[in-house]
Amino acid sequence: MKLSRTNKENMKQMIQNTTLFFCSLILTTLPAAAEVKLPSIIGDNMAIQQGCPVKVWGWASPEESVTVTLGSKSKTTAADKGGKWMLVLPAMKAGPQTYTMKITSKPKAGQEDSKPSAITVTNIIVGEVWIGSGQSNMEWPVKSSKDGGAEITTAAYPQIRLYVVPKKATGKPQDDINARWVECSPATVGDSSAVLYFFGRTLHKELKVPMGLITSAWGGTLIEPWTPLAAFEADAKLAAVAEEARKVSSQDNVSNKTPAGMYNAMINALTPYAIRGALWYQGESNIIEQNNNLYFEKMSALIGGWRKAWGLGDFPFLYVQLAPFQGYKPEGLPQMWEIQTKCLSIPNTGMAITSDITDNVGDIHPRNKQDVGARLALWALAKTYGKSKTVVSGPLFKAKQVKGDKIVLTFDHVGGGLISRDGKPLTSFSIAGEDNNFVDAKAEIVGNTVVVSSDKVLKPVAVRFAWSNVAIPNLCNKEGLPAGAFRTEAR
Repeated sequence: MKLSRTNKENMKQMIQNTTLFFCSLILTTLPAAAEVKLPSIIGDNMAIQQGCPVKVWGWASPEESVTVTLGSKSKTTAADKGGKWMLVLPAMKAGPQTYTMKITSKPKAGQEDSKPSAITVTNIIVGEVWIGSGQSNMEWPVKSSKDGGAEITTAAYPQIRLYVVPKKATGKPQDDINARWVECSPATVGDSSAVLYFFGRTLHKELKVPMGLITSAWGGTLIEPWTPLAAFEADAKLAAVAEEARKVSSQDNVSNKTPAGMYNAMINALTPYAIRGALWYQGESNIIEQNNNLYFEKMSALIGGWRKAWGLGDFPFLYVQLAPFQGYKPEGLPQMWEIQTKCLSIPNTGMAITSDITDNVGDIHPRNKQDVGARLALWALAKTYGKSKTVVSGPLFKAKQVKGDKIVLTFDHVGGGLISRDGKPLTSFSIAGEDNNFVDAKAEIVGNTVVVSSDKVLKPVAVRFAWSNVAIPNLCNKEGLPAGAFRTEAR
């Protein structure tokens, strides 16, 4: 059969298209060449935790050789068949100097489609690294805090580095985060966590070492999304929460109320990165949604889950006791205060009491984040950095003794002695007899004790202190740290 010229051209074009199709198919089935890549937590301006082995990890072509050089130390490893690699360099000491890290890759013999690649990470410092997490009071930025404008203007601290994690929740643990390290300056500090910044600034001035501050917080969130699934699975009381997390474990995006969801997206990728410790400011949403049942167990799961994931032992976990707010259910806040105080029984924890920092009980966001950060820093300075003479807390109830028509209270953390913050009679004490009918009480400081009584209760059995959502009591120690709420019948 003789083909016309048009048919010949059509046949030729069809053959060319078929050839191109099969060539494309072959190429797409070959492993793609990949330049060496790092997670965002390892990048310019990063802060390395002193005294800990330095983990460096990332991605490259399968079985590709990767070499990392940091200062005078160098080490080589190979990516696995999935392209992942990790190596560990020796621990480093804190100091004012900056470092450069070089990461180079070399293809495995026979990988003709892959080429050597290199990354240079600059302006690295070595010091103390802390992460701050929780809901809106941890997320609350410097720019919106008390004296925010002045704080921003004076925030020129090139030896403090900031890293802010974007908000995201996933059912599957993520291995990277879309963020970057920046030097602390008036141009960068405004959107960083105020509590974490004021904490870090205090340590920076006291310890005279560089600081790395990682903010990973999301307003209005419960404790459950911040906790890893494995931590729920380890506690039979939290089995229902674990099951809820497992149901969405294959999904990319989930609600920010999903258990483990924000841990997967906003914490998991950070866990190979060495830190000194963590700050936590959360609980408001669990009260508001009447979901503070088993909150002690949930805090234990969160702390234990994070510590296991980081593999750094029982690192310091410092948290904030919530401030007075009238919007909670009746007694919701005192009950949470009681649970938060109980959490001090978890090893290597510390708690900042904040009942005195608000001047508006109608606002769930006290603007005074300076005192919150400074009080958290007291715990770190004393317990983590060995400043043993530091008083870390306001008075915490220790024991009671009934003496006739009075109850005598003793406290831990009296510091230099007990005082009334404003010089007025002590407030927020109530007393009850066996009928459990609490009435306002007279309270007097006698030495390092408080003696509580009422003409209406002749045979007292119990005392409550600051047992109200809006209590702003005036009992404190001479260091100016407020006393924590309590009820003696809980002992």
